[in-house]
Amino acid sequence: MKKVLYIIFTTLLAVYMVVSVFFFVGGKRGDLLCEKVEVTIADSLDKHFLKEKNIVAYLKKTNLYPLNKKAGEINTHDIEDALLKNEIIETAEVVQSISGKVKIVISQKMPVLRVFSSGRSYYVDKSGQTMPSAPGQAIYVPVASGNIEKSFAVSDLYKFALFLQNDDFWNNQIAQIYVRSANDVEIVPRVGNQRIIMGSLDDYEKKLKRLRLFYEQVIPKMGWEKYSVINLKYRNQIVCTKSKNTEP
Repeated sequence: MKKVLYIIFTTLLAVYMVVSVFFFVGGKRGDLLCEKVEVTIADSLDKHFLKEKNIVAYLKKTNLYPLNKKAGEINTHDIEDALLKNEIIETAEVVQSISGKVKIVISQKMPVLRVFSSGRSYYVDKSGQTMPSAPGQAIYVPVASGNIEKSFAVSDLYKFALFLQNDDFWNNQIAQIYVRSANDVEIVPRVGNQRIIMGSLDDYEKKLKRLRLFYEQVIPKMGWEKYSVINLKYRNQIVCTKSKNTEP
């Protein structure tokens, strides 16, 4: 019986000590001031949309900047939610250390395409969502212009741009995409002055495969200036128009 009472007593004492320490430390920690905020933009070397000063200014504007606030007044989830409302931010993680420092780690969205249409400019990111452009922002991605409906930009055009980005050859070869309609798309190469007509973007991989074979087998013999138009829209064939200034 004494052994049982001893076990119960020691257990209650241990629980009491743990709870006491928790409340004591918790109370002290709640009064601890945040004396340092560390903002890390994880992919800032590749993309230049956001800077630390932008994040600081935004959090100050929303009264969520944690510097000089008590630890108990800082809600890391509220800060994360506020940051994720920014259309340029893909992920946000806010961590509060026991020393009072707050660390904010942000990952930016990755654009795959820039769209100019109807006087507007915006990006489409790697997940097929639009994101805004702003003065001073610049990143190397294919540019699409013309009569572009947003629904087309985030579906067929997005898939095409993502394919280009993931293929080293075409990523270096194609500079621009011009859209008259969803069934009338042209691409502008970096080398040569040809108009390359895709037609619709259906079977774009097969069309580009035929174009690459044309580059590898015909262009070395005929030269870049031989043709003014390369038409890929017909099934299983390439139709070319000779340049006016070339000999028959």
